[in-house]
Amino acid sequence: MAEIVVSNAGQTLPGEWEIKDYAPNEVSAAELLAGSDGWIAASAPGDTYLALYEAGRIPHPFAEQNESACAWVKDREWWWRSRFPAMKPGPNERVMLTFEGLDTYASIWLNGGLLGKTDNMFAAFSFDAGPLLRDDEPNLLLICFTPPALRVADKSMATWDIIADPIKESKRNFHRKAQFGWGWDWGPQLPSVGIWRPVRLERQRIAAIRDVRFTTLVIEPAAVIDVAVTIDAFAAEGDSRGPLRAVIQLLDPAGVQVAGTTLTFDGASRSTACQLTVDTPSLWWTPELGLPSLYTLRVELAHGEQTLDQRTLKVGIRSIELDTSADLDEPGCDFFRFLLNGVPIFARGVNWIPASSFVGATTASDHETLLKEAATVNVNMVRVWGGGLYETDAFYDACDRLGLLVWQDFMFACAPYPEDEPAFVESVQREVDYQITRLRNHPSLALWCGNNEGQAVHQFMSRMTGVNTPYPGDLFFQRMIPQALKALDPATPYWPGSPYGGPSHNSMRAGDVHNWTVWHGLPPVPDAEPVGTFDHSPEAVAYTRYAEDKARFVSEFGIQAAPAESTLARWIAPDQMTLGSEGFLNRIKDHPQDKVNAMLIPVTGLPATLRQYVTFTQLVQAEGLKFGIEHYRRRKPHCSGTLIWQYNDCWPGISWSLIDYDRVRKASWYYVARAYAPVLGSFKTLDDGTVELWVTNDTRADVEFDATLTMMTFDGATLWQETMAGTVPATGSRAVWRSSLDRPGAAPDRVLTVRSSQFADNRLFFAPIKTLPFAATEPRMDVQAGDDGALSVTLTGIGYHHFVHLLAADAHATFSDNYFDLQPGETRTVRVAAGGMMLTPASVSLGSFHR
Repeated sequence: MAEIVVSNAGQTLPGEWEIKDYAPNEVSAAELLAGSDGWIAASAPGDTYLALYEAGRIPHPFAEQNESACAWVKDREWWWRSRFPAMKPGPNERVMLTFEGLDTYASIWLNGGLLGKTDNMFAAFSFDAGPLLRDDEPNLLLICFTPPALRVADKSMATWDIIADPIKESKRNFHRKAQFGWGWDWGPQLPSVGIWRPVRLERQRIAAIRDVRFTTLVIEPAAVIDVAVTIDAFAAEGDSRGPLRAVIQLLDPAGVQVAGTTLTFDGASRSTACQLTVDTPSLWWTPELGLPSLYTLRVELAHGEQTLDQRTLKVGIRSIELDTSADLDEPGCDFFRFLLNGVPIFARGVNWIPASSFVGATTASDHETLLKEAATVNVNMVRVWGGGLYETDAFYDACDRLGLLVWQDFMFACAPYPEDEPAFVESVQREVDYQITRLRNHPSLALWCGNNEGQAVHQFMSRMTGVNTPYPGDLFFQRMIPQALKALDPATPYWPGSPYGGPSHNSMRAGDVHNWTVWHGLPPVPDAEPVGTFDHSPEAVAYTRYAEDKARFVSEFGIQAAPAESTLARWIAPDQMTLGSEGFLNRIKDHPQDKVNAMLIPVTGLPATLRQYVTFTQLVQAEGLKFGIEHYRRRKPHCSGTLIWQYNDCWPGISWSLIDYDRVRKASWYYVARAYAPVLGSFKTLDDGTVELWVTNDTRADVEFDATLTMMTFDGATLWQETMAGTVPATGSRAVWRSSLDRPGAAPDRVLTVRSSQFADNRLFFAPIKTLPFAATEPRMDVQAGDDGALSVTLTGIGYHHFVHLLAADAHATFSDNYFDLQPGETRTVRVAAGGMMLTPASVSLGSFHR
């Protein structure tokens, strides 16, 4: 069911959609004006694959090994059609038909007449439908989607051999379409097609609001706000009721008007601005710094006593800056840090990919749920990665409410792009202007970034080949986008690419870094010398190598891990639930598919079963991210952010995500929640074996803490214990304790722990996890069922237990805590709930590292 909105009429007109496929150029619009044979029901926004699945024409593309069985979809011509009631514009009226997202090459017919064509999934297209509307019978809307391959059959350009995805076959760099749809090292090849964002039919009279811009100019002592309004006056006013007026109201978070004015549009002027002043404003903050206060901006376009159009926006009063000044304490290096309302922040972030390969089927509820989960894990920044989508309005609205900053890539990733194709360049310009205008008012928007890995990979390949040429893409990232931002959103920082900056892209001296030393075995690049070669040995990819990284801002780093065993079981055939089966290997899109083994060998050893594979990969991912995050946070302000690759999944595969496609949290989710807490206590081992305790404070207030440090054996014997107290200044990080040589120190049979009421418990092991003498007996477990359907699970330590976790087959089950250490005699209670569903003690089981 689609909703076609008629704005001035104040009502919605539901429209049923149907789809049908043909061989390319097999039929014309005239032949499809009537008839029902072969058409199947579809939703808009929606997805063609899911419509076909629901009609029984294809198996579910994510299930078993069905991806290849659905490959034919991308090569067909897809027709969508819908009817809506008779209507015609009246005097001084027009009816605009707007498509917020058509994927991708579409021809649009209304009542048999060609209304227009589109070539960009990321731009909205509006058409004056009035001349083709009928007022005596229902209107028929037809949309034909051409196979992408046909549109680029005659295109070619040199690409990069280092990129493993099928760019040469798909020519994805010639399409303004989600790049990940042709497959990535974590996702399937299921390029989408269809109506992926809403369709609006709007009746307008005399004039309409084209755009409203809200910009914070000053935040203290009183806020000064610039509001600009642009209108489209398309008809003669026709009477003496005076000029067009824009009535502006700004309401505070409590709904009280705190500022307002009226703008008048005289003569040919169709754009005007004003400044509003707000005394003692409630600023928009990330959660560790304050509340994400939202104001309401109302703009009403009026003519005489008649209201013609209106806009209501949720806005935030805040300033955002990107500080790239010299870091005087580390000579030859620059900062790369965000200042929110003048306060330097550490970005505790994640990389976001589309929540599903079925991009049109992702709902506002999906975004709300996943982003709330991110806030729960103490994230304060989300990077919208350049190979995916400019997300829907609901995504950015949720970030605004939750206080999550958004690093927004433009949708270019890991490819050269054609600068000598006029139609392509024009399409990109339209996309850039549209998306800047659409997103610029969100207080969550912290950065516009040109692309993902374009400049860095081009530079890498130039060094490997010895051929140094300009990057095919500089037209967009060095000229077009900066010029568009200067005109449309000069207040938001811009960065040309990720990684970018310094004497060499991916340099640790300036800009941002993608650290794939860990996982890919590629050395970090501190300067302009050759980058070295890939090394996939256990030593080269060990997560302890994060300690070598002196980057300013780490915008990608991560470790691959399997989803929950229960998630795999929902999507893989039972006879394929074994290591090495075709069904299991189909879930791994990275190559070689056993690459993770090099990381497992020194930490857990190699798995013998699929269950061990899940446990071992999740353990290494969790421990590795913990190690890396703690290292980076101790380095603040020299390092000012980490964005984990990746937060979520687009399908049920084996990837770098913290939460799997079925939204089951991996072990790393819980580890990251603790490592990303605004106040962190962590251990650092120096080269001489000395151990330090650091406390990192991301809040705006000084933190006074007390802590107890204990060196114990794994059977619970205390070798020594010390209590201490201290203070860490606002947004600071410092060493607060150092080990003494006159006490028992590091040894494989010992663990050093710290406990405090101001930060989460932490510990330091002194040998590989697989060699540590953890308790062989499982913790005692007592399960009590509550009247609300939830469970209360109490766990008691027998010895020192590591990676203690509960499992549930139900994807809806969530745990108040999981994947933690448990000391001898220690008791911890975990609440298990499943969204109001009734759970029984049999619903949960105790997982183990040893099985």
